[in-house]
Amino acid sequence: MEGRILVAGLDARELRLEVRFLQREPERVQDVGSVAELLEEVERNGASLVVVGPRLPDAPLPDAIRQLRGHKAAPHASILAVVPASDPPGTEAVVLEAGANAALRRPLERFVLESWVAKLLDVPRRVLARIPVHVQVVGTRRRSPGEHFYGLSRNLSVHGMLLASPVRVEAEDLDLEIDLPDPGGRVRVLGRIVREAPEVGWPYVGYGIEFLFLPEAAQRAIDAMVKQEAPPETARSLWAPGAIHSTLRRGGWIYEITEPARTEGGFLVEVRRGFYEGWRPGQARPYYVAQGATALQAIDGARDFVRRHG
Repeated sequence: MEGRILVAGLDARELRLEVRFLQREPERVQDVGSVAELLEEVERNGASLVVVGPRLPDAPLPDAIRQLRGHKAAPHASILAVVPASDPPGTEAVVLEAGANAALRRPLERFVLESWVAKLLDVPRRVLARIPVHVQVVGTRRRSPGEHFYGLSRNLSVHGMLLASPVRVEAEDLDLEIDLPDPGGRVRVLGRIVREAPEVGWPYVGYGIEFLFLPEAAQRAIDAMVKQEAPPETARSLWAPGAIHSTLRRGGWIYEITEPARTEGGFLVEVRRGFYEGWRPGQARPYYVAQGATALQAIDGARDFVRRHG
């Protein structure tokens, strides 16, 4: 995974210790001491991800995020905000409204931090490639470690899967074991239910699963299977100006809904989110993917997501 990371208001050495793949590539992480220095560095050399904390001498954290998000040289940089444990409730919502892609409160869980860093580095180059694959999945609820359920995967990608479950599952994080076809073998991943999937028919209950954390071995196995089995038309990058179907505004955000992309399982529509101030068509960032059996159903699903979560 490629990408340059700038760290401001935090200790970059601590980030390298907490994120495993950065321990092997410390040169990817650069520490800056102020918002002014951060903006200069982004304009001079760019950045894929900016991790910001509260220890900034020249601006509060929300103001620093607004300055970065509104800077002409940083329209595509992901922003991860780290909030102190002592900050009042609702601080996360404030920094998200200011323009951060994600906000984490200390103390940080290592796998959650690593997952967000990997995901935000990968966003600008994300390719949605799902292949139909019917394999057994064993799920364990993180809230109830002794309770298991057995389901099937309807499609799979390195970002998530469509799960057909024989039982109803609450929206929560799940430990999943997936039996891939040889030579992939059994892989374990951490996933989160992000939507119910009505396209999965009786007797199953369908769920869209986003992968929060994939061990390197699991990522290699799934990626190899997708590249081998997915026909060219199912792997289409939606990160391209000019593919906008419609736009919606919610508060300080603009949401772009892309034209539907055909896959073997139906249609995918990407929802992109951009800060209203300084927004330009085609510069918003990928935020969510809606799926439907028809193009209209996928668009309706994207609009419904914005209405509920925008």
